[in-house]
Amino acid sequence: MAKQKTSSGTPATVALSKAGMTFTVHPYEHADENTAYGDEAAEQLGVDRNRIFKTLVADVAGRLTVAVVPVAHQLDLKALARAAGAKKAEMADPAAAQRSSGYVLGGISPIGQRTPLPTVVDESALAYDTVFVSAGKRGLQVELAPADLIAVTRAISAPIATT
Repeated sequence: MAKQKTSSGTPATVALSKAGMTFTVHPYEHADENTAYGDEAAEQLGVDRNRIFKTLVADVAGRLTVAVVPVAHQLDLKALARAAGAKKAEMADPAAAQRSSGYVLGGISPIGQRTPLPTVVDESALAYDTVFVSAGKRGLQVELAPADLIAVTRAISAPIATT
């Protein structure tokens, strides 16, 4: 994987470059009518759906929190609440997620968000040498080591995905 330049790119790729992380950007053709963003990325890039992680924003006890789970699975809101030390979590309002992150739905990256939020990465990411997450826009994924994803987002890892 190669480091990217910091002078251009998305906030996610700029943040990775500034942090000195090694990563690879993977563009693909996004169809405007497709709202299954993660599935589309997996299909277009030919990558297992367990290695492509979607970024979801939840309201955990009144605080926005980022959850990063494999496209092949769903977010377990109770598990997310437990991981965050709360009793309850629910999906955040999409407009609030966009405002907080600075990204559009389908392109929300856990990296380089406008307002850094507590982040939980599903522990399944640690089983891979590299994983893919949104690079900050539809049709663009970034591949990086799970440890680097956790480090750059200051995340914790926990079992937060369910089938």
